[in-house]
Amino acid sequence: MAAVLEFADVSVRRGAATLLDSINWTVEDDERWVILGPNGAGKTTLIQVAAAQLHPSSGLVAVLGEVLGTVDVFELRPRIGLTSAALAERIPRGELVRDVVVSASYGVVGRWREDYDDLDHERAAELLVEVGAQQLADRTFGTLSEGERKRVQIARALMTDPELLLLDEPAAGLDLGGREDLVSTLSVLALDDASPATVLISHHVEEIPPGFTHAMLLREGKVVAQGPVRDVIDEQNLSATFGMPLVVTHQDDRWAARRRTGRHADAG
Repeated sequence: MAAVLEFADVSVRRGAATLLDSINWTVEDDERWVILGPNGAGKTTLIQVAAAQLHPSSGLVAVLGEVLGTVDVFELRPRIGLTSAALAERIPRGELVRDVVVSASYGVVGRWREDYDDLDHERAAELLVEVGAQQLADRTFGTLSEGERKRVQIARALMTDPELLLLDEPAAGLDLGGREDLVSTLSVLALDDASPATVLISHHVEEIPPGFTHAMLLREGKVVAQGPVRDVIDEQNLSATFGMPLVVTHQDDRWAARRRTGRHADAG
């Protein structure tokens, strides 16, 4: 398999603060990764580097075979599908959902005078079906619920048939039903052999979709553990990552975690 992401001793510093500290990480093209950690762990910084939106202070980063610092990132970025809160804020609230998706073909937010052919519109419609949002095509983005907006953003991220899909906290702000709908959608994508390599950022093990193969745990910019998800997601690693004793369970291919208290604390 080919590596789509390679980090070699990567650090990101801002003034006296170290946001990422000597990260070594490889993502193969058939892998689906979840990155977990508390606030301030460096997760968003990691995804910004992977998306070719931020250069490391030291170390080497290769994205889709291109080394950052030696490649035109404006040519590289269209090969990457990205969802993030920052991108969502830029989408005009009066934009039709079908236009939100199809405009990714030109890498723009908000339609202007671009021309799209029938194949573009057909692909946008197919992607909305794939994420379960086909009924939203003629709605405006501003009328959607938070969960509906997340689905539309994923369809948009897939519009250019990316080689790498980066999802920065896609379940943030969702209620229980919205989260479960989103996890189901992401699981379908993860289990599809035709889907691109995927990296998902989250705070919660409950948001790990079935089909995700690998996990990285971050704390204060450093890797606590990384590797196959079943080897990484355990009580010892998660407790070290979040700085408290945790009880971790795995049932029906889903994870859950809660603070160790009472008799669990005594047993520990």
